[in-house]
Amino acid sequence: MLDAPDTAVLAVNLGTPETPTAPAVRRYLAEFLSDPRVVSIPALLWQPLLRGLILPLRSSRSAAKYAQVWLPEGSPLMVYTRQLAQAMQAELPQLRVRHAMRYGEPALARELDRLVSEGVRRIAVLPLYPQYSTTTTASVEDRVTDWQRRNPGVHISLVQDYAIDPQWVAAVAASIRAYWDTHGRGQTLMFSFHGIPQRLADAGDPYPQRCEASAAAIAAALGLGADDWQLGYQSRFGRERWLQPYAEPRLWELAEAGVKTIDVVCPGFATDCLETLEEVAMGFTETLAERGAQMRYIPCLNASVDHARALARLATAALA
Repeated sequence: MLDAPDTAVLAVNLGTPETPTAPAVRRYLAEFLSDPRVVSIPALLWQPLLRGLILPLRSSRSAAKYAQVWLPEGSPLMVYTRQLAQAMQAELPQLRVRHAMRYGEPALARELDRLVSEGVRRIAVLPLYPQYSTTTTASVEDRVTDWQRRNPGVHISLVQDYAIDPQWVAAVAASIRAYWDTHGRGQTLMFSFHGIPQRLADAGDPYPQRCEASAAAIAAALGLGADDWQLGYQSRFGRERWLQPYAEPRLWELAEAGVKTIDVVCPGFATDCLETLEEVAMGFTETLAERGAQMRYIPCLNASVDHARALARLATAALA
């Protein structure tokens, strides 16, 4: 095991508004949707549309959704990410473990600065995205690369992908098994991943293959046959074609075909957040009920010991 006071692990999640209010959501979305990794439209065309139309319309609607899932301690994504970093710290008492956000606070670059001010010279940056995508992991890498140009004396190791890491796969499978042990098993299991535009996959983004690999590995760990599980993509934005099959319409098809109990898990998300809690656990459940089917949401790994242990091992392997 590493035992170095100058070494740290920085777990990086996507980000979240500071409060479930329209102004806070607007600030967060302005940063998020201004990242060219997220929206590749040239800024001269995109920014007037973003500032003049999308943010004014979307901020209030999104704030209302955040309010439905907000915890007493704050945003679910923030609460669970903080708890996950604390659980990883318990697994790595010899290192410093911190968390940061790609968008919003605690800001990634400032957390790196803070670690350096404490004497850290080796950092494992762990984006909390199991499946690599140019829209997520590469955006973290962009920010880290920019920061490292100003700090050439600091060694950074960035974990690119852990879509089929055996310990992570085992942790997800164990969480599903534990849910089934308590609640019984549904007739089918859907793996729902966040979508990306199809044009990005056509241009070479490996994300869909990484999602498929994760789902297949978890299904194999559970001993599921090909007919026992489904894969879909959620959280579309805009009118262009995104990765298919779309998760919710596929669930509707299953319900209308007579499948009455469906379990849904979201292994592309390290922690529960707006997309898993409001969109899936609440939204999908409601529209499935309208079609006569029961949907049960299996929570993300969040700050579970198995999750923290798997990520701690990934981080130390990157530092070795």
